[in-house]
Amino acid sequence: MKLNELKPVEGATHYKKRVGRGSGSGTGKTAGRGHNGQNSRTGGGTRLGFEGGQTPLFKRLPKRGFTNYFRKEFAIINLSDLNQYDNDAVITPESLLDEGRISDLKAGLKVLGSGKLEKRLTVKAHKFSASAEEAIAAAGGKTEVI
Repeated sequence: MKLNELKPVEGATHYKKRVGRGSGSGTGKTAGRGHNGQNSRTGGGTRLGFEGGQTPLFKRLPKRGFTNYFRKEFAIINLSDLNQYDNDAVITPESLLDEGRISDLKAGLKVLGSGKLEKRLTVKAHKFSASAEEAIAAAGGKTEVI
């Protein structure tokens, strides 16, 4: 079986209805749109969420929350992910990016303390959680803030 030999199952497809092509077609003249009114016109119809002039739901609901445009989002990695490295390895954001452990550096790299670290490593990152710093030091490693 080849891609060019694939065909839909019998009865799965329908011919496109050609509207406005004469009265013999069954959908001539008004082309299935009825007589007059907003939806019979070209470009007619209402926008999404329109409720006939009644105040729409999205406007009736209260506004809530706040978005901080200056928020910095960090690429994160957990201690459990660092166990795959050998002892005395130097881990940098660039090396993690090259290996595909993180997909995007964003505003920097933050190391979180989830999991148990069993290797002695030198970790270079932009931020460390307090528990991550303690765990790296307890394993005999070093932390360097870039």
